[in-house]
This record gives sequence, structure tokens and C-alpha cells, in this order.
Amino acid sequence: QEIIPDTQTFVTHLECSMTGTRLPADVLHNLSPEGYPILVRYDLNGVKSTMTKETISQRAPNWWRYRELLPVRHTKNIISLGEVMTPLIHLNNIAKELNVPSEKIIVKDEGRLPTGSFKSRGLALAVSMAKELGVTKMAMPTNGNAGSALAAYASKANIEAIVFCPADTPRVNMDEIALQGARLYKINGLINDCGKIVGAGKNEAGWFDTSTLKEPYRIEGKKTMGLELAEQLGWDVPDVIFYPTGGGTGLIGMWKAFDELQKIGFIGDKRPKMIAVQAEGCAPIVRAFDAGERHAKLWDGAHTYAAGIRVPVAIGDFLILDAVRESGGFAVAVSDNEIRAALDEVAKKEGLLLCPEGAATYAAYKKVLVDGRVTKNERVVLFNCASGLKYSLPRGGEVLDQPGDIDYKNL
Repeated sequence: QEIIPDTQTFVTHLECSMTGTRLPADVLHNLSPEGYPILVRYDLNGVKSTMTKETISQRAPNWWRYRELLPVRHTKNIISLGEVMTPLIHLNNIAKELNVPSEKIIVKDEGRLPTGSFKSRGLALAVSMAKELGVTKMAMPTNGNAGSALAAYASKANIEAIVFCPADTPRVNMDEIALQGARLYKINGLINDCGKIVGAGKNEAGWFDTSTLKEPYRIEGKKTMGLELAEQLGWDVPDVIFYPTGGGTGLIGMWKAFDELQKIGFIGDKRPKMIAVQAEGCAPIVRAFDAGERHAKLWDGAHTYAAGIRVPVAIGDFLILDAVRESGGFAVAVSDNEIRAALDEVAKKEGLLLCPEGAATYAAYKKVLVDGRVTKNERVVLFNCASGLKYSLPRGGEVLDQPGDIDYKNL
């Protein structure tokens, strides 16, 4: 299963994201010995001498084109379901109404990926590395889309998958997880409760814990959003990125991507302001940011219509908050009513069906445009993390009886 021909790989080691402790590559890891997420490190001078913008441009249009900045050693271990480079869509009609230049509001639509969400990125890399390192059984907690991606990629890799989700996870997500071959268990709790089950059972059940940031490679998959975005913008970055933030793997991954791209000479030192968007009913990162804290306390009674960002506590909280602060960005919360209104507005005015979490980014953009934290002249990218078709939609249409008289003028 070759995506691109085998090339030299450049992973040198792994390291603890908090202490910098060096760890060996090519062996299984969950958290570091100190209990923190692990980051993959590369010989970036080696990458710089080998990978050029021209060579990338000649490769297939998917995230495996950035192979030298990815951890899979052998192409035979790449698990692919037909990934694509997700499009950048300008919200021209909305921009006109907001009196914003048409090129300044862009949606990166991750709903075009194989399992309909950006979770395909992280889980494709996690499963590919699991295959490379000999894993035969994987388990994870999910709010929906990550479980779907694990189920699909694990089935393709002939790896057993077990998924635990809150009982009120969107129905489509639960059905696709089960249909794609994973064993699904619905829990009377939140995603952190599901995570506790995965962690507690890993030794007895013999599964590999694939929870967010509890293995090193989902970050590397999500990193490709930053690599891809920079290439699509002519090896540049936007002024602002609005990112729906639960566990925050994508925000952390993109921040890592921009650093690596600068070190290999593909971009300069400009960075986008990273905006962590959460729901008012579950906003631990916003609370910690506003309080000037580096760690986010557990959010009690978490609730929101946007299930994907209903994450009461994030193990990578300090990495999220560090990136947001280093970028000159901020964290902002929006209400469920604002999310629903944003989803409705973009669908009706732009023909683009956002997921609730993606709609939260547009709601946040409108909010901070008013209070001045972002200006009309800044080029912003809003991440729509999944297809809106994966969620319950309001019922539409009216009944028209036939045969009979139809008042065509009033249709």
C-alpha cells in the first residue's frame, strides 16, 4: 500500500513535553515517565537538506506528501483510506455583510476527510504507528468522531478496536463506530469517565491506550493541518486561526508544525494568533487563560450542544495554553444559542454545512470582531472539524398534496 515511495525518515527521539526528558523512538509509549504527553522530534537539518517545496508539490495531494516530517518509518505500514487535502472556502457572502474584505474569512473544511472529520488525521497516524510497532488491540474514549476514525483505520489495519463513549454521543457517530468494526460501549458519564475505563483496563484487557495525548502520534497527524494550511497559503500563515478546542491536539499540533516549517526554511517567523474556542457550558481552557493559569481545572457539570468540545479536563492543557499565549492569541467561549445561530447562518448564506464545533469558531469570530480582539483586516481561518451531516439537523420542508390545485405563485 504505497502512498509515495519509501524515503529517508528523520525521527531522532521522543521527549516529555513538560521536562524535555529524552525517550527512545521506535518503541511503544503512552505518557512520559513523569506523566505528561510525549512529542516526536526530528533531525530538521536532515529534513531541510532532503525535502523541498518543489518535491512536495509533485507528490499526491494528501498529508502523506509531508512524509519526512511524519514518524512512520516504512511506507508499507501506512494505513490510508483515501485522504485528501481539505479545501479552503472563502465566506464571500458573509464577508460582504460584515464589511470585511472577501479574502479575509476562510473556512478549512475538514469534513471532506475519509471518516468525515479531522480526527482521521490523528488516528491515521496513530494506527499506522501502532501497526509499525506491533500493536494488535487499541482502545480509546470518544465524543464521537475520534472513535469513528479509530474504528475505520483499525479495521483497515486488521487491528482490534474498542471504543467507549458517553451515552448521549450523537447517534450517527455511535452507529458508524459500530458499523466500521469497533466494539462500542456507551457510558453513563462524560469523556473523562470513559478515559478512566480505558486507562484502568489496559493491563488486564491488553489494549493499547489511544486516548488524546496519551500516545505520541495523534499530534503528528493533527500537525498536518498546519503543514497543509501553510502550503495552501503559498507557504505562509494566516493572521488568526480559530480552533474548536476540547483536548486541543490540533492546536498543539499546528503550533508544532509552524515551528518545524520555520526551522527547515519553508516559512518565516510570523505566527498566527491561535484562538482556542470553547462552549460556555464547558470552558476550562477559557477559565484558565483568563485567570493567567498554566493548567486548567476540571469543569464540573460540562454540557454543550457541540459534543466534540465537551471535554471537562485536558491532559495537554499547558501545551494548549502555552501555544495560545506564545502566539498572542486568546481563549473565548460562545453559547449554544450562538453556535446554533452561526451554523444556521453559514448554511443559509454560504451553502456550507458546518458541524456544531466548526460553527462555534464562526460564532467566536463574530463575537471578537465586535469587541475588537480581531480586526476586519486580519486574514482568519476557521476550522470546521467535521461534516455537518454527521449531526442531527432541524427538520425541513413542507407537505404539498398532489394531485390537486397548486398555488405556484406562493411556492
